[in-house]
Amino acid sequence: MVAPSLALSGAAAAYRAAMGGAEAISQGAGFGEVLSRAAQSAIDVGRSADAASTNALTGQGSVTDVVLAISRAELALQTATAVRDRVVTAYQDVMRMPI
Repeated sequence: MVAPSLALSGAAAAYRAAMGGAEAISQGAGFGEVLSRAAQSAIDVGRSADAASTNALTGQGSVTDVVLAISRAELALQTATAVRDRVVTAYQDVMRMPI
């Protein structure tokens, strides 16, 4: 089980990341830019999970860090998949509209 302090720090990091996206939207950033930042963030989370796994395999990291990093990467992947599905559905709806 993940320690409560680690779970809270992970939740706080997710909240800060979400607020960063909200700030970008309120400052007039385009949809493409926000989407690009979100994709880059998901890639960075995946890389940090890889690094944590490598550190644990070499004996330099803890299992807790690995589990937390992989959980974050899994959440980022699920979010990206959900966004992709919504975009595809929206595209299909637009294509079905009569002219």
